Amino acid sequence: MSTKRKICAVITARPSYSRVRSLLLAIKSHADLELQLVVAGSALLDRYGNAVDFIENDGFTIDEKVFMVLEGENKTAMAKTTGLGVMELANVFYNLEPDAVLTIADRFETIATSIAAAYQNIPLIHLQGGEVTGNIDEKVRHANTKLADIHFVTSEDARDRVIKLGEDPSYVFNTGCPSIDIAANVKQNPTLDFDPFEKYGGVGATFSVDQKYIVVMQHPVTTEYAAAKEDVLKTLRVVDELKLPTFWFWPNVDAGADGTSNGIRSYREKYNPDHIRFFKNMDPDDFLKLLVNSACLIGNSSVGIRECAFLGVPVVNIGTRQNRRLRGKNVIDVGYTESEIKDAIMHQVEVNNIPSSPIYGAGNSGHQIAEILSTIALRFHKTITY
Repeated sequence: MSTKRKICAVITARPSYSRVRSLLLAIKSHADLELQLVVAGSALLDRYGNAVDFIENDGFTIDEKVFMVLEGENKTAMAKTTGLGVMELANVFYNLEPDAVLTIADRFETIATSIAAAYQNIPLIHLQGGEVTGNIDEKVRHANTKLADIHFVTSEDARDRVIKLGEDPSYVFNTGCPSIDIAANVKQNPTLDFDPFEKYGGVGATFSVDQKYIVVMQHPVTTEYAAAKEDVLKTLRVVDELKLPTFWFWPNVDAGADGTSNGIRSYREKYNPDHIRFFKNMDPDDFLKLLVNSACLIGNSSVGIRECAFLGVPVVNIGTRQNRRLRGKNVIDVGYTESEIKDAIMHQVEVNNIPSSPIYGAGNSGHQIAEILSTIALRFHKTITY
């Protein structure tokens, strides 16, 4: 009978996989740990990039798939999807009998993982607690923190905040973000050694990647979801005016995603821009290679705050989605005014030699976390320390 400690990780969306891949590999290869992998939510859906394909191509065995996303992409659908997730994941954990469950960051579905585990007295591990963003994600992140028993944070600032929330300092570890592990590997070999059009298809224009190009990844802000279409149209108009070759990625499944997607589709159909290629998803390594060779990332993705800081990629961060997060010197923050967005892009595409900033880790988080998980005393109860 195996005495390995069973760690059940739940992946609910495409960004969650890149956040945790190096840790999954470290758990899988650790002599004292057994990886149980559950893929759920939008990570299973083709229109959001079918992250499950990348997971399987990386050699992982998926123990359970949980279909839980309700149509609508509005705040009510988010709430119902979360409720369905609690019901489905409760059964999954009952059947898998993990020693601990891992939930990631702050997406709305992650609270379903936390509730389903905590209510069954299964020790809960939380990655990326203690950060702030200023929207519904921040509420979910801190709720996950209070339900969790073991915390792996990405900075001393985040660790201090988790402890101030009343968590036991001996169970709060600053290991950096596992996504930086991928960035560190890419930094060692940054060559764009694949053809994005041939490998990933996409829709729209083709162009040479040897020339200066930009990348756009803009998601709806859940607390401002009604403005999602107009927000993305402003960015589209600016990017179209600048005529720089552009790789544009579809949004996450959040309230307002319909508006963002509709804005992209309607603009593309009406104007058919001859310098923009639209993609659903890419393998995490390929995506970071695309970024490190770009002139600038535009939008509101946390990859601009985390991985791009480490890689030294200029970023134009639009709007409130990343409010108050720690930033490197690679980021310019702007509002939704087209002139402001345009000026910032024009400035950033001319910037060179941004220094690497290790504010979210040095590139060895996965192994650190796996080692701690192999030895730490597991518990599913706690008291407030302050």
